[in-house]
This record gives sequence, structure tokens and C-alpha cells, in this order.
Amino acid sequence: MYTVKQVAKMLNLTEHTVRFYTDKGLVPKLKRDKNNIRIFDDEAIHWLTGVKYLKECGMSIASIKQFIDLCVEGDATIPARYEIILAQTKLAQEQLEQAKQRVAYMEYKKELYQEIVNQTIPDTTNPGQWSKLPIHEAI
Repeated sequence: MYTVKQVAKMLNLTEHTVRFYTDKGLVPKLKRDKNNIRIFDDEAIHWLTGVKYLKECGMSIASIKQFIDLCVEGDATIPARYEIILAQTKLAQEQLEQAKQRVAYMEYKKELYQEIVNQTIPDTTNPGQWSKLPIHEAI
């Protein structure tokens, strides 16, 4: 059996996060001692590990809770769990595309600043100076 502190260290989570996840019902059949202190067995560690991975993949707490509730129900819910994973995969792919667009923009800005630093073009990046530029030059 493990304490919140031990579990947090083991899973590289904060104690607050471990408590938050358990308070949200993300660890089925969580055990408590005679003083109502959370205690974790290996099964609880497995649940928390799964929660951690799903959260790191960008899944919301509500979706994780739905996924866990389905897991608890058993194998009949595999198709529903699969649909949750498909939806999360689609969301992650959309986020990846957005991240790629942000990186491309930052690469553009980096190149622009390099030209400004090298004094090959004037600084058009300072919003405080945009009123002095034709509108199409303000970046």
C-alpha cells in the first residue's frame, strides 16, 4: 500500500494532482484507512497511470471519467471506449495541425527578426511604430 506522497513521486505527479484525480472518481474502488486517508494498491496505481497518460494526450477530465466508467462496466463497453479514443485522436491531430501553423508563423517571425537584426530591412514588428507605416507594411 502506498500513500498519496509515494504515489505522486512514483508517477511524477503532484500530491494535489493525485488528490484531484481521486476526488473526481478517476480511481475506482479507492481504498482508505481507518482515518479516511487515501491508500493506494497496485490496481489504484494502474488506474492513475492510465489517467496520467490520457491527460497527457490532452483528454479532458470529463472524458477520462467517462472512459474509466466504461472500463469498470467491462468488455461490453469496448466499442464505446474505442469511439472515445478515436475522438481524442482526431482532436490531437487537429491540435497538431494548429501547432504546426504556430511553428511556421514563429519560423517566419524568426527570419523576419534576423533580417531586422542584420539591418537588411527596417523594423516593422513594433506595434507602437505601426502608425508611422503604410498599413500593408505593419506585421
